[in-house]
Amino acid sequence: MTDSVENGSKSENVEDGVPIKPSSTSTSTSTSTATATAEATTKQVESDSDSQNEEDGTMDMISRFFSQTFHLASGKAADNEDAIVDKVIPELTFEGLSSYWREHGFKNIVTMVGAGISTSAGIPDFRSPGSGLYSNLKKYKLPHPTAIFDVDYFQRNPTPFFALAKELYPGSFDPTPAHYFVRLLHDKGLLKRHYTQNIDTLDRLAGLPENKIIEAHGSFHTSHCLNCNREYDMAWMKAKIFADELPKCEECKGLIKPDIIFFGENLPGKFYSTPEEDFQDCDLLIIMGTSLEVQPFASLIHRAGPRCVRLLINRDAVGRSSFASWMNTNEQCLLYGKPKNTRDVAYLGDCDAGVLALAEALGWADELQQLIRSGQQKTEEKPHNGAKLDANDPQDKEEETVK
Repeated sequence: MTDSVENGSKSENVEDGVPIKPSSTSTSTSTSTATATAEATTKQVESDSDSQNEEDGTMDMISRFFSQTFHLASGKAADNEDAIVDKVIPELTFEGLSSYWREHGFKNIVTMVGAGISTSAGIPDFRSPGSGLYSNLKKYKLPHPTAIFDVDYFQRNPTPFFALAKELYPGSFDPTPAHYFVRLLHDKGLLKRHYTQNIDTLDRLAGLPENKIIEAHGSFHTSHCLNCNREYDMAWMKAKIFADELPKCEECKGLIKPDIIFFGENLPGKFYSTPEEDFQDCDLLIIMGTSLEVQPFASLIHRAGPRCVRLLINRDAVGRSSFASWMNTNEQCLLYGKPKNTRDVAYLGDCDAGVLALAEALGWADELQQLIRSGQQKTEEKPHNGAKLDANDPQDKEEETVK
């Protein structure tokens, strides 16, 4: 037997360079060895295959569990960068959206805004390091910054809240271009609803009617007694705050609290009842000046249907997934700048600059500036702070009634 047969490197023996047929003994031995090896290999492959199948089955089961329980997407679909993306508008840029808007228009617009649209009015936002409200509350000696909006702490010690309220009270600040842009959408018959996290009532001051506004976190517009639930208007509360008097109920002497949603309180019922109607035919959702971190307000972006364009005008890039792709469906985050993006557009910068640029691109610049000028003229004529209300002003008349 030659080395070639023993090594199994050839199927025939070679003698003096001429192939010869192997002997029956050699063939039998080789066949037996090969058969035994093949059987062993087959068993090993079957064993490895069974083990792999078991692992795959386990992973599939885990994947289905997370998908069904937390509405998570499949990683395979999320990681498929080559999939065809069906864009709602041809170009998902600020310029592309502006061009589409000019040519085709949007008819049912919903806006959702946060403190970022009021900062240019002089009202601080809550969370910006250094300049945010929570960073500048040391003088009130709170146990923690958010205690100033904690309902239990308020009932024990309301003084810090009312001291802060005097600094930030509505009427001390004027609406910004971003507020007036929303007003312009309303004037053009395009605004379906305006959702705001802000408690400053600048939306109302800009001229938005009450039925268009959902103040998700409440506002100073009305106040209620925590004991007997009697309602007081904005003018009554304003007079008490600027006189440095602790607001007490005229009937039961209970503590009066502005209808601002504190931690530990439920959001207004309208916040839960109106989105189903508002987003049913919404074709453009404009998101401005919000961190999209506070729930349930931030969840409004999920309400927009798959063919609704979502425009973010914000200083920071927010609303994007902070998790692995398989942990999010397309509806769970904004996808601007991502390969799978089908409808999200972002303008990263100052909110006022964003709306002014948008108005310019749409040919609305003169109309917006006129709204701003007339609004500023009106607020200059109105008294601020603790001054006496004008009995001839319709808005002030609305504020004079104590229910």
